[in-house]
Amino acid sequence: MARRIILILGTFAVLLAAAAAVFLLTEKDPVYRLSEWAGLGRFEAYDDAITSAARRHGVDPLLVKAVIWQESRFHPEKVGGHGERGLMQVTEPAAQDWVKAEGIETFVPEDLFDPKTNIEVGTWYLGRALRHWSSQADPLPFALGEYNAGRSRVQRWSRGAQISAEELKRAMDIASTRAYVAAVRNRYEYYGQRGDVVAGAE
Repeated sequence: MARRIILILGTFAVLLAAAAAVFLLTEKDPVYRLSEWAGLGRFEAYDDAITSAARRHGVDPLLVKAVIWQESRFHPEKVGGHGERGLMQVTEPAAQDWVKAEGIETFVPEDLFDPKTNIEVGTWYLGRALRHWSSQADPLPFALGEYNAGRSRVQRWSRGAQISAEELKRAMDIASTRAYVAAVRNRYEYYGQRGDVVAGAE
């Protein structure tokens, strides 16, 4: 009886592994999917906060999620090499801009480790960047460039002119920013192609 149970369980495990393998072979980004499974819900844990902040600031929640993936892989405790904090790796100067613009009365930098606050600040900053570059035919790479390297650098790269995303890419003299923009954009498109819907988003 015990051998039969073990055989049944073993067969089930093999079938399950085979089904998972077939699924991953058809998946556009199997590494991401495996990371998602291994995360045990971490990749979806902040969907409500993402949706809420995205609606307030006019940003696609899937774009916010793509930025979070690139910045921290959904780890709210992450600290960057230049003092960036939390899920969206927000800097203190960016947070102070938010405090001033939104009239926040109580704020300390440690608040950026709170996922909801971090997503609120990061999404506000991203939305502001998208609006600033809205006159460009494709504002997304300009906004992502600003999020990663600062507005002054993107202004220098664009020379204050209407240029294409490809021209911006060629003008970028920071390789890590070029890679950042491409990575976030690819993840954003991946979410869209996969049919992802951030919880609570319509």
